[in-house]
Amino acid sequence: MNSLKKASTFFSIPTVKHFLFWLGVYTYFIGTVNMDYYSSYQEIIERYAIYVLCQVIVAYTCLCFLIPRFLTPKKNIQFAMSLLLLLAVVFVVFVGLHEYYHFPKYFEADDNSIYDSNKIFWKKLLNLRIFLGKSAIMLTPTILLVIAKFYKEKQTYLQLNEQKKSTELSVLKHQLNPHFLFNTLNNLYALSINKSDEAPEVIAKLSEMLDYMLYGCNDKYVSLKKEIELIENYLALEKVRYDERVAISFNKNVEPDVRIAPLILLTFIENAFKHGVSQELIKAYIHIKISIEETFIQFDITNSIAKNIASANKETIGLTNVKKQLELLYLDNYSLDLKEETNCFNVRLKLPVK
Repeated sequence: MNSLKKASTFFSIPTVKHFLFWLGVYTYFIGTVNMDYYSSYQEIIERYAIYVLCQVIVAYTCLCFLIPRFLTPKKNIQFAMSLLLLLAVVFVVFVGLHEYYHFPKYFEADDNSIYDSNKIFWKKLLNLRIFLGKSAIMLTPTILLVIAKFYKEKQTYLQLNEQKKSTELSVLKHQLNPHFLFNTLNNLYALSINKSDEAPEVIAKLSEMLDYMLYGCNDKYVSLKKEIELIENYLALEKVRYDERVAISFNKNVEPDVRIAPLILLTFIENAFKHGVSQELIKAYIHIKISIEETFIQFDITNSIAKNIASANKETIGLTNVKKQLELLYLDNYSLDLKEETNCFNVRLKLPVK
């Protein structure tokens, strides 16, 4: 196991990976050649070594100089001209090595004729068709390396983006939890002052909620059933606090395996109590409905607004955070409508089923 780890580490070294890539390119040339056109393996090895040498020059000039200097800053014309110049220079080198070194070395003729390197060099050098054909061959490994580099950078970007998203969600949850606990502990404090017999029940329900919030909602998505249990505990606590001052209706029609981002729905309910019920001196109401409609979770909540009270549509810490969570987790696949009317405030949230 240790040796496999060492081997994996070794082959992940960039220099080793590049060496293996070029070895693969060279092996491909050698393995696909037709031996009928060559006098020996040595001729094949030398001929395609020249090909690979020119490909290496093109590849690393592009990767290390032309792309960072011209293509990345979107200087497309300068990049195109520089690439054309590079291919022209490499083409001269390629033809020169073949015509002045390789072909004369392996040239065979029955009449003892001499290989005319100068004549053939200029003939090939001025042939546009040969230039375009060889340029395509020279550029092929470069294109493969650029694609591999782009893929690696894309994967790195996605990983960093996912880490950033996870960090942001973690921060948002840490901002949300104390906000919720503060309100709940205030309820318990009020009951303790009045020495209410309901205090133990409140402590028990608070304990269940804390257990869920600390250990049960650390995943990106959780069971909707668990979220409903959390909401029911919260409503029970608020009912103890407000007693007859609030009428609460909670209708739910959900399926067993539906998942949702944690603590999203609770924030809207908490906001309804804070800016609706707590401001009402006579009788307040909250109507909550959760249902599954095709492939979406439909959440509706309506709360009363006390007369002569300033707008209840206040951008609280909880609402601000929950909107950020929705953007991070659901992107554009959700809809949220906040509507304030004369005597009530409505929230309609539509989330895709997970």
